[in-house]
Amino acid sequence: MQYLSLSNTSLLAIAISFAVICITIVLLRILTQIKAKQALKEELAQHDNFAMGISFASEILVVIATIAYIFDEISLSAAQSNPLKVVILIALLFAFIKVGHLIHRKWILHRFNEEAAILKQNVCAALVDSGMLIANCIISLGLYNWCHTQGYSSLLIATVSFFVLQGMFALDSKIREYRFAKANQGASLQSNFNLENTSIGIRYAGKSIGLALAGYAGLASASFISGKMVENLFTLVSHCGAMWVLLYVLSYIIKYISLPNIDTSLEVDHQDNIGIACIEFAVFGAIGYLLISMFSI
Repeated sequence: MQYLSLSNTSLLAIAISFAVICITIVLLRILTQIKAKQALKEELAQHDNFAMGISFASEILVVIATIAYIFDEISLSAAQSNPLKVVILIALLFAFIKVGHLIHRKWILHRFNEEAAILKQNVCAALVDSGMLIANCIISLGLYNWCHTQGYSSLLIATVSFFVLQGMFALDSKIREYRFAKANQGASLQSNFNLENTSIGIRYAGKSIGLALAGYAGLASASFISGKMVENLFTLVSHCGAMWVLLYVLSYIIKYISLPNIDTSLEVDHQDNIGIACIEFAVFGAIGYLLISMFSI
């Protein structure tokens, strides 16, 4: 009877992927230290910057998840025969994630300086920023799973689709800002991020990740037609749009059942009720995963 089913090939794949992860994390740490203008050890250990810790933790999560996903999708024999393809693929995925992250920082939340707030130990800013970073990772992996980029035409379709999905994130964020202003006498959601209301950051991150999971479900349920830009964009918009609506409808029902007679907006916006915010995070994340399980091919 065999109790250990790991083959030499599996061990080699683990060793290679772990080596790539370690190299990437070292580069990430150096980049983070450059942005912080001091050693990461000082910021985390001596200054106890929880916000920086949350931000760096999410970056490590994204690195490991992305590389693990790629090594799961590509066989070891294919990687050994064409290692340059693997390197280019990983670089492209990280480029998509970083571009999406910058779009979030510079355009979607252009009135809120997340980097400066994180350096000032604003945990709310770190949660908002980390949630969108993880969301962009999920969407980027979903795009790869959808089109399995093999040539320039597929890459072009994936790129255009990525920016369309960024538009969905932007629209969703604007709707959330509108609802926040309506419930709080015209107050700005982006301005409230500076008030270090942790529960607002948790809720925002949860909805961002939930929307990304819904987008992944839409991409997984949509068929990809090689070389057909218009058809693919129409399919993407219809499938991801449907998942977007389902996410909010199902989440609203679950919240209504779980939290009857509780004004969640009042609790989160004014009372900084972290418990309620965590429930909202869990609901949106779980419903997003449910959509993937139910509608992915």
